[in-house]
Amino acid sequence: MPIRIPSKLPAHDILKNEGVMVMSRGDANKQDIRPLQIGLLNLMPQKIQTETQFARLIGATPLQIDLTLIRMTEHKTKTTSQDHMEAFYTSFQEIKDRKFDGLIITGAPIEHLAFEDVTYWDELREVMDWTQTNVHSTFGVCWGGMAMLYYFHGVDKHILPAKTFGCFRHQVLDHTSPFLNGFSDDLVIPVSRWTENTQEEIEATKGLNILINSPESGPCLVQDADHRALYIFNHFEYDRDTLKEEYDRDVAKGAPINIPCNYYPDDDPTKPPLNRWRGHGHLLYGNWINQIYQTTNYDLSKIGS
Repeated sequence: MPIRIPSKLPAHDILKNEGVMVMSRGDANKQDIRPLQIGLLNLMPQKIQTETQFARLIGATPLQIDLTLIRMTEHKTKTTSQDHMEAFYTSFQEIKDRKFDGLIITGAPIEHLAFEDVTYWDELREVMDWTQTNVHSTFGVCWGGMAMLYYFHGVDKHILPAKTFGCFRHQVLDHTSPFLNGFSDDLVIPVSRWTENTQEEIEATKGLNILINSPESGPCLVQDADHRALYIFNHFEYDRDTLKEEYDRDVAKGAPINIPCNYYPDDDPTKPPLNRWRGHGHLLYGNWINQIYQTTNYDLSKIGS
């Protein structure tokens, strides 16, 4: 089954050309099934790129997905047109009475700020409380996962002396997790962040389980069963060229930046990079959707009760 998104959303044609099944709302309504309701709280500045990346991952499962794009109510983006935001996004205050099978909270390029100094922190705290009553399963990504870890458990992020940037080898620590069905023991994941959560602090916190870890870049995927949540600090959703775009942008600005580790063939930025994480990315998000499907209530109104 396909993902259900508006036909005029830029992701629609991009994914259709890639072979991802997309369906109009009219065609979807003819099917006698309940699509999974998945929300994407998009905190990234490049909204279109981010919404396409996540739609690609969650649209690759055999289940019908109804994707709702969500924004913070008062925060105004400077990098995506207001026409796009008004056409495709709904504010949190407008949807907070709805129930969702799943919610993804993306990262945000504000790692240098204390959480309390973020302009929309109060509303994000409201969102995180709301997930406990209105969302069956939540997936916090990068800064979004760090924010949930801090809010629910008091585990703070730490500023790194240099940006962790590149493709790093990771190991699966819990092969029994249904979220890691089909995973190999060792895998490569893109990382791009100035902060980290430490393995010691996570392991010392009751109720948290590190599922994927890297000796170089630290914890990657953490399960928080009590809050029906996963936190991932790295980027399975990245396109092949995402790290290249970040690198080229910083080079053009004259900002200090290292060549992303283990990304370009022979560490040569003149050679096109290879995507070595796509398969595991589809596995992870497919497993998450599968777990939601198996455990969520058919009656949306009973979610969180």
